Amino acid sequence: MKALHLFTAVIALSMSAAALAHDPSEKVTVLQDQMLKNAPGKKAMMIEVDYKPGQSSIAHKHDGTAMAYVLEGEVISQVKGEQPITYKKGQFWYEPAGSEHLVSKNASNSKPAKLLVFMVLAPDEQVLIPLKN
Repeated sequence: MKALHLFTAVIALSMSAAALAHDPSEKVTVLQDQMLKNAPGKKAMMIEVDYKPGQSSIAHKHDGTAMAYVLEGEVISQVKGEQPITYKKGQFWYEPAGSEHLVSKNASNSKPAKLLVFMVLAPDEQVLIPLKN
């Protein structure tokens, strides 16, 4: 549930450059939020996400395309229609826009994990949309 606060902060930041409003135990760093000159009407966001041991995100989807790269630790990820996969440091995955991300969690209960997330979306699109079930 704490990861909900993380993505809520990212949503707030995507709508405004205002300060992040998230759970203080979460660490989300927006590295870049830039309009793309070669793709009119789209922007790129680069976000660093830190998962504490045992931490997970709520099930969600993104309006934009997302690509994630594991900087530290191991992360379990599952997109609807696929099996969960454990990604280790140096591995990455791609989520097409609208994909339902059912599982995103730190694979370890004792070590932190860190992701670098790159997204392409329109300025009015949401970074994260919680799934109802």
